[in-house]
Amino acid sequence: MTDSHAFVAGATGYTGQAVVEVLRGRGVKTTAHVRPDSSRREQWTERWEALGADVDTTAWDVDALTRTFAAKSPTLVFALLGTTRSRAQDEGRDAVEGYETIDFGLTMMLRRAAQACATNPRFVYLSAAGLREDTRNPYMAVRARVEAALREGTLPYTIARPSFITGPNREQSRPLERLGASVADTALSFAGMLGGRRLRDRYQSMDNTTLARGLVDVALDPDGAGRIVEGEELRSRAGTA
Repeated sequence: MTDSHAFVAGATGYTGQAVVEVLRGRGVKTTAHVRPDSSRREQWTERWEALGADVDTTAWDVDALTRTFAAKSPTLVFALLGTTRSRAQDEGRDAVEGYETIDFGLTMMLRRAAQACATNPRFVYLSAAGLREDTRNPYMAVRARVEAALREGTLPYTIARPSFITGPNREQSRPLERLGASVADTALSFAGMLGGRRLRDRYQSMDNTTLARGLVDVALDPDGAGRIVEGEELRSRAGTA
């Protein structure tokens, strides 16, 4: 895609940080969104501006976001939003409420603003591997609902479904997640040796840089619209297959 302009919501998260860096490394005009009430707003602003990215601090309000998109005219909107059980508890919510408010509510707000934008930007959504529409897992259920809304809507989209996203440079330690990823990766390595290479490549964990490279590559590919991209393709596009 030529003359691309990417708006990255969730730019301060583990995946979002790498996506901003990869976009700028590929010369893509990039706007990194930072919550206006972020305690690290100045730090993030300095970091992104040093990379040549624009920093936006629009409040999470659909009308405000709609005005921002009208002014900036993005061609890509990355929705990299999500909370965790522990973070939700720190904010006085239970996990289900946190997923509903952040993972679903803010993502859908972003989608509404994108739909109103004259550039008809492609909506690049970070979902999760192994998603089933009949899931009873609240974390997966909100992603299933977002995916359904994207498929049924008119906005162009790309859905990415990575498995565990982890790495030594993650600011939040998430020990249980890292343990789960390690156990799963070990089992998947044995599966790969026994002929289950596709299963291994789809569900093995990846770090934020690998995911960002694959995600940006498919987002910039005109043929990537209207597609669900699984872990093995993300890894391949990142050059680490």
